[in-house]
Amino acid sequence: MEIYKDLNSPASQQFEKLLNNQLSKNKIEEGKIIEGKVTKITEKFVFIFIPGLKSEPIVDINELKMIGLKDKVVVGEDIPVLLEKIEDKNGEVVVSALKAQKIKGWYKLEKAYEENESIIGKITSKCKGGVIVEHIDTGSLMFCPGSQISDKPLKNIDHLIGIEQKFAIIKLDKLRGNACVSRRQIVSSNKREDKAKIIEKFKVGDIIKDAVVKGYSSFGCFFEVNNEIDVLVHLQEISYSRVNHPDEIFNIGEKHDLKVISVDKEKLQIGCSIKQLSPDPFEHIANYEIGNKYKVKVDKITDYGCFCSLEPGLSTLLHSSEMSWTKKNAIPKKLFKVGDLIDCVITEIDKEKRRIAISHKLTLENPYQVFMDKFPEGSEISGIVSSSNEYALYVKLDNFDIDGFLHANDLSYTGKPEEELKKFKKDDKLKVKILEIKKDEQKVRVGLKQLSKDPFDWFEGKKVNDVITVQVVSTDNKGLTVKPENCELNFLIKKSNIALNTTDARPSRFVGGERIDAAIAELNIEKRKVSLSIKLLEELQNKEAVTKFSSPLSGKNLPFSSLSEKLGDKKNKGDE
Repeated sequence: MEIYKDLNSPASQQFEKLLNNQLSKNKIEEGKIIEGKVTKITEKFVFIFIPGLKSEPIVDINELKMIGLKDKVVVGEDIPVLLEKIEDKNGEVVVSALKAQKIKGWYKLEKAYEENESIIGKITSKCKGGVIVEHIDTGSLMFCPGSQISDKPLKNIDHLIGIEQKFAIIKLDKLRGNACVSRRQIVSSNKREDKAKIIEKFKVGDIIKDAVVKGYSSFGCFFEVNNEIDVLVHLQEISYSRVNHPDEIFNIGEKHDLKVISVDKEKLQIGCSIKQLSPDPFEHIANYEIGNKYKVKVDKITDYGCFCSLEPGLSTLLHSSEMSWTKKNAIPKKLFKVGDLIDCVITEIDKEKRRIAISHKLTLENPYQVFMDKFPEGSEISGIVSSSNEYALYVKLDNFDIDGFLHANDLSYTGKPEEELKKFKKDDKLKVKILEIKKDEQKVRVGLKQLSKDPFDWFEGKKVNDVITVQVVSTDNKGLTVKPENCELNFLIKKSNIALNTTDARPSRFVGGERIDAAIAELNIEKRKVSLSIKLLEELQNKEAVTKFSSPLSGKNLPFSSLSEKLGDKKNKGDE
């Protein structure tokens, strides 16, 4: 063997160049895919030659079966493998054809995903939540969710299994090596292209003949046109009359003419109308006047009123509050039925909002006006308790269908309102006085205590500082409860008003039944307010005593008055 000692010689430089060229062609690195030439095939292994390695690596024949290369591999052919280890613990080279194919497939999937290109695959099996898709080019397995199989629900997908078709990559997980694909996007994209071509045929104003009712929802009805596209007729475009749901008018499979009113080429939607094929009935509104009475037909009854029509297509709402004068919470289905012709007065016409308001009760005599004419305020009338609550009674007045409002405060002058209220029950007969009538508000207020004399009238003609005699009813820490003689009302003399001297201001000084005098400290006849005071009486008595028994000479007749004068005189003489 010749040894090149002189590295600068032409022969050494040529050898170095040839060696470098050879090594540059075969960069041996772990983790890279390298082409290897098949040198030998046995029952279990395939031997391959890779330049630059110290030994020939082997590939398991089963691995080639898994990727479909077993029958294609022949001696002398090149196959790609992944160089996992240049030398393991046994000194052998470790390679994998299966992993090489997976990595190559992943590169292709990444490229398709980045360039937004579809791939060819086939559904191989079903799994939880979707199906498994095999990439035709590389054999990589991908997941397709059930929601991404088709653009419409499918009960059975057996006809799709094993068929080569396009899929769109919608998600790649590089760390886990997972890919998620969608068949739905491809189907929708194809349909969108076809739908765009179909929509080009239509323009606003076109009349579509014999469109078939395909389905409906709460917001409109869907029609199929020429077996190629679906269009929507919105609920408001079905009829000039009020329609709550399309199933009130249409049946599946029926044919109707439509008018195109909108074409959206971006959303690929066509809007149609049925009502615009006929004249607008609201144009006839000039034939109707506010305040006039007309016959209307009840078309539909709801909890809050009746939908009626003045003429076909010209509809309006009769609200429950406009049905009766006396029934504030009228139940429409108890008063009217569908198909009834009833009298109504037009109360409002709003042309901008296309709204007409009507009233049925205005065609009837106002019972509150009749009641007021017969029983003006101040009149007495008999009635029956119809209902009650925690603060009032409602009394059905005479033969009128009117309930009078009787507040608990108007039951008695002397009793406590809540206790007086408990004395009455439904269907009790009683006589009341009309206190107030509001016919526009449909209210009548009545009173029971107003039928008897007001005990407070006892104070008429009296004024503040007047002295009255009262009888002690009871005593407590608050003061004295007293009752003026010949009066039915009780009043409280507060503890602070019992005496001038605070030590005497003790309620315990008095006993029940004792008669005492007190002065009126405050009196308001209109507000029915009185305040009594013993303290004020003492102040008034003291003031009266001073005024009556005192004079300018007062104090000169006292025993020591002359003595003080004499002492004063002596003092003056001594000073002299």
